[in-house]
Amino acid sequence: MAAARRAAGGEAGAEGAAGAAGGGQAIVWRNVVLMGMLHLGAVYALSLVPRAHILTLLWAYFCFLMTALGVTAGAHRLWSHRSYKAKLPLRIFLAAANSMAFQNDIYEWSRDHRVHHKYSETDADPHNARRGFFFSHIGWLFVRKHRDVIEKGRKLDFTDLLEDPVVRFQRKYYKSSVVLMCFVIPTVVPWYLWGESLWNAYFLASILRYTISLNVTWLVNSAAHMYGNRPYDKNINPRQNTLVTLGAIGEGFHNYHHTFPFDYSASELGLKFNPTTWFIDFMFWLGLVTDRKQAPKEMIQARKERTGDGSA
Repeated sequence: MAAARRAAGGEAGAEGAAGAAGGGQAIVWRNVVLMGMLHLGAVYALSLVPRAHILTLLWAYFCFLMTALGVTAGAHRLWSHRSYKAKLPLRIFLAAANSMAFQNDIYEWSRDHRVHHKYSETDADPHNARRGFFFSHIGWLFVRKHRDVIEKGRKLDFTDLLEDPVVRFQRKYYKSSVVLMCFVIPTVVPWYLWGESLWNAYFLASILRYTISLNVTWLVNSAAHMYGNRPYDKNINPRQNTLVTLGAIGEGFHNYHHTFPFDYSASELGLKFNPTTWFIDFMFWLGLVTDRKQAPKEMIQARKERTGDGSA
């Protein structure tokens, strides 16, 4: 995904190609081909599941969870929204997990996400859900960025991100870290530790795991902006989507999140399934997390009564 986002999202390239008549966005055929090949590889990987060692499947799932945390607890809740503070060892772990996710480096992911929140469902939103499910899910990666994304994104301040040495280090060595974390380690561990074939390990723990993790993340941009209820603010697109919550380890409470983006839980506390929040709370117990921000119950209830759709 990061390779696709770089090709689709680089400022210079985007500016140069944003100029089709009427503001049309040029198709990035390289991204179309690469994403097509990736998904074909994932479909093929499914045929290898019956022949794989059970430990390989468990390892692939472990890598999926680590990948997810690199996005949800890392790039999203920590760096994009500053909803809690993390000490250096945890930030290093989350940066490594974020490289395993291969969805662009922390700086670029967080930059685009802040633009998404500031200009949600407009042409300045990188994955504007008003343009349909396909565009908000994957289609936005197949075209150059809309000129509004670039122009309005320049008005926001992202200096805080580069003040973190972990973010700077990951950005500087991003390509190398992706090769290591997203492909080499997931492939080599099953081969070295329990004798899995490199072929099976590569397609299952790298290609299939990577493809699933991408689509789970994209569902937050697409399905969670289109399907579900809006108990906190009926005037915005983001919804509460149970299926997305299950796949994205707690990121599907999206109406809540867009209403209270500063809340570290990205959901109303007391909701039963939010593994990312459980992880952050566990890190708090270990002393690696401080300053968890939460929306007060009174504020949540008042907002429900004022702007909610009455579904909760």
